[in-house]
Parts: sequence; structure tokens; C-alpha cells
Amino acid sequence: MDRRLVSRRSVLGTSAAAIGGAIATPGAAATPASETSATVPQGDLILHNGKIRTFDDHDRTVSAVAVAQGRIVGAGLSLGRLKQSVSRDAKVIDLRGHTVIPGMIEPHVHFVSLAIRPGYHVVIENAGNIAGIQRLLAARRRGVPEGRFVTAMGGWHPNLFAERRLPTLAELDAAVPDRPVLLFQGFTGPAVTNTPGKAVLESAAVPSVVGADGSIAAGANATAALYNVRLTQTFEDRKRSTLDAMAYAASVGITSVQDHVGFPVLGPPTPGQFLSNFDHYRMYDSWLALHREDRTFIRLQTNFLHNQNDLDLPELTQRLNNQFQLFGDDLMMTGGIGEWGAPGDGSGPVWAKAQQLIAQAGWRNTNRALSLAALEAEIAGYEAVNAQHDITGLRWRIDHVPVVTTALLDRLQALGGAVQCGAFSFVSGSGPAAGAPFRTILDHGIKAGIHLDGVHIAPLNPWYGVYYAVTGRNALGGLVNDGQQITRDEAVRLYTRENAWFLNMEDRLGTIENGKLGDLVVLDRDYRTTGDEDLKRIKPILTTVGGKIVHDSGDLTRH
Repeated sequence: MDRRLVSRRSVLGTSAAAIGGAIATPGAAATPASETSATVPQGDLILHNGKIRTFDDHDRTVSAVAVAQGRIVGAGLSLGRLKQSVSRDAKVIDLRGHTVIPGMIEPHVHFVSLAIRPGYHVVIENAGNIAGIQRLLAARRRGVPEGRFVTAMGGWHPNLFAERRLPTLAELDAAVPDRPVLLFQGFTGPAVTNTPGKAVLESAAVPSVVGADGSIAAGANATAALYNVRLTQTFEDRKRSTLDAMAYAASVGITSVQDHVGFPVLGPPTPGQFLSNFDHYRMYDSWLALHREDRTFIRLQTNFLHNQNDLDLPELTQRLNNQFQLFGDDLMMTGGIGEWGAPGDGSGPVWAKAQQLIAQAGWRNTNRALSLAALEAEIAGYEAVNAQHDITGLRWRIDHVPVVTTALLDRLQALGGAVQCGAFSFVSGSGPAAGAPFRTILDHGIKAGIHLDGVHIAPLNPWYGVYYAVTGRNALGGLVNDGQQITRDEAVRLYTRENAWFLNMEDRLGTIENGKLGDLVVLDRDYRTTGDEDLKRIKPILTTVGGKIVHDSGDLTRH
């Protein structure tokens, strides 16, 4: 595996551009350091008296585990022996019977887009109903400067709320009467605002038409509103939003993400840009700044999407010639190419040439298939590439896969390939076979994982994905993926052990065993025994990254 690990200070000093998207020359690379020295954060911690699901080769459940200097030691040993493995000032926490799993990994997500959301952003995907949204907005309002927007953008859908609709202007006024509010759904709206927001948006240089009920139609009206909020965002705002995104991820049990960019544009925002449009060279700046300051606490791997429909593929060519993949440290590193290297989903000469260039450079590669025809075209394209450049060891994959056949899986497996099962049909999928076909894929034996594809069209919370994979039911309770249900252990294993492979980090993440990084999640209820409907309501009460506590509900530590 081509992994170039360097110290944090080195990668963010001489080679910061390697992660940020600008061109970095190989000569600027720092001297590689050991994996241990590149592992941050590091903490000493003991968890005991619980049900710790290791997902190791023996699928053990043990009662105690320790983390020393950021790595797991002594899983399954007695408390007395574990205390000998850690420092004297290590935290010792009684789990009181709670279940622990490895840190969850989201390998196909647009997380950096969430990290740079404009306004004082709040995630409302778990609100449950309009009253829940009002509570979250009111809580977010505290400390928001006068005239600044409180926002909730992307990732949520009315199907997630009991009323199956957006809040009204009056309901938003009741929650936040004295600051403008903007709720924005999906890529291009619709959106809704309150009375102060209506006044701001209707009088802006690029105005939006706002209904009496606060509604803003999808399309140009909604993107104009988004544009006006984006104009108010400073770099310090982006840093704050990035920390908020990390905190939310930790609160739902996600400790590592693989970002897949969006639809890239260059330069400052314009009125017609979608929520998924942003400058793909500057989008990492706030994360990089926080990383330099030792303030990042969720692991980020950055895939690179290229959207040029140009046979010369100038941008992709420069990326492959002048950047390292898998370069950085265990908290922030570059990834491979994905969600795609060129548009086409398996068709056209530009897409085919992009695959050739990626293979020739020896890079990991990701495409997405939204139909059986696209899946077949992409596998055929991979086979054509493999006839010239051996890709069998490069971990080429195809994501989403709503439909598969065993013959196609056989062909992809023969190439060393893998599939990522999309669970975003949970939001609004319709049956009887909304996909992904989890049972078919797992029974086949091809390397597989699971993702929700948040934070534009779907939530980030992985427990919605677990619920969908286990029950086959969507957010409305409809059975839309019958016959493809998998077990609870299989679903959680996909989100942990199996997803680590897609980051080329299976030697460090995904299981609870000696030598792995100390990323652990303590759950408020046991996913094995809780009711089906409660699967999507599971909440972590403690999350650690490298043994450092990054989310704490207080349920354990206050005792």
C-alpha cells in the first residue's frame, strides 16, 4: 500500500497544499515519520464492566479495554491488568453494562460541505417533529450576533419529521423571533424563512421571492437566499462551522469520514450555485487551519472529484502528476479519486480516458452506479483498463449499487474491486426493491461496505443506515427493500470493520484489538436487543478518538 505518513507539522507546513487541493510537488514532501508519531490525538483510558463488541477475527465480546498513547491495549484483560498498561492519570470509566463498538466510519459522504455551511448552522435530521426543530433552533440562537442567520441546510427531508412538511414562518418566529432563519432542503431547495429572514432576503441585492408563510420555491429563489447567507460568512465562521460538524459526527458515533467533494466551482459564490457547489481548492482551508492548531478531532480522508468533460482532462492530469494519495497523518490525509474522475458513469470517451489515467498513475478509484446499466458499463470499463494496467491491487470500487447481479459482482471481484452499499433510500425510497441489495451482496462475498451519502440528500446519522439495512423500511415506515435485510451485527460490522478497508486503514481502524487506534463508541442501548424502531434512535453517550473523549453525554462520567 502506498502510504506516505508524515508528521502533522510537516504536512501542514511545507505540504499543506497537498491536502488542500492546490498542486504540491513531490520534492516538497517531508521525511516520513512512524505511524505512532503521526497518530493524534493520544490519550490513556480504561473502559470496564461493559459489553465490548470487538469485531475482531474471533468476533469476541469482552468486558474491558484500555487505550494507551492513543492505541488499544489489552482488550479483554482484567481491570487490574489493564491499569498496568496505562499511565497513572488514565481515565477509568465504569460502563455499567453499556455496549461499546468501534468508531463508525462513513466512507462516502460530503462532510466538508457540512463543515463549511454558512450561518450559525444546526443539524435537524434527528429532530423528529416541528417542535423538535423549534427546540434546536432556539438553542442555537443563544449567542448568535444580531443580524446573523441561524441555518439548517441539507441532510434533512420532511419525511424525517412527524408532520411530513417544513416549518412555517410563524413556527420559525416562535422559535427564533429576533434573528433571521433559513432552512434549506437538498441541493436547490425548497427553503423556508422567518419574519426577520423574509425582510433580509426580499431586500437583498439579489432578492428572493418569499411567500407569506415563509416558503421559498426550489431553484433560483432558494439559491439566491443561499447566496446571500454565504456572502456573510467569514473564515472564522468556517472554522466554527467545521468544529460544529466534527462535534455532530462524534455525537452520532462517527469517528472517521471519507469526503467525496461535490460539484466543484472556482472562486467566490454566485447566486445560481447549489448547496453542493463550492471551490474544491479552498474548501479544506478551515479544516487545515484547525489541524495546524491541534483542534481537529474527527479523522478526515479527502477523495478528489473531477468534473471536466474535456478529453484532455487537464485538472485530473495535474492532480495525478503532482499530488500524493494517502498522504498525511491519521487525522487528516489525502485519499484517492472519487466520487468520479470524470462525468459519465461508465459511458463516453472522457470517462474512459479518465479511468486509464487513474490506473496508469496507480491510484485508488471510485465511481458510482445508479442503475444496472451504469454498473455493467463501469465494470466493463474497469476490465478494459485492467487489460493495459493491472488494477487488481488498487481497490477500485463502485458506490451506491441499487441493483446488482451475481455475474457482475463476480467480474468486479475478479478485478480486486468492491462495492459500497448506499442506504440513502431510507429517506424517500419506494419499493419493493429500493436497494442497495444488502443480502445479495453479503452472501456473494465481494468486499462491501455501507454509506448514507450525507449531507445533502440524506442524513449523516449512521443509525438511520443501520435501521434501513436491517429492516428494509424507509423513513415513513414503508417496506421498500424486502428480502435484502441483513442482521444487526452485519450492519454494524459494515459501518466499522468493513468500511475501514475503503480508507486503506484496516490496519488501524474498524475493530477493537491491540494496536488499533483508540476510536470507541459507547451506546445508550444495545443494538442487538433494542426494538427495530429504536435502532434509528440509538445515541452514543461517549465517543473517543485515539483515547481522547470527543463526545460525552455525562451519563457515565458524572457518576
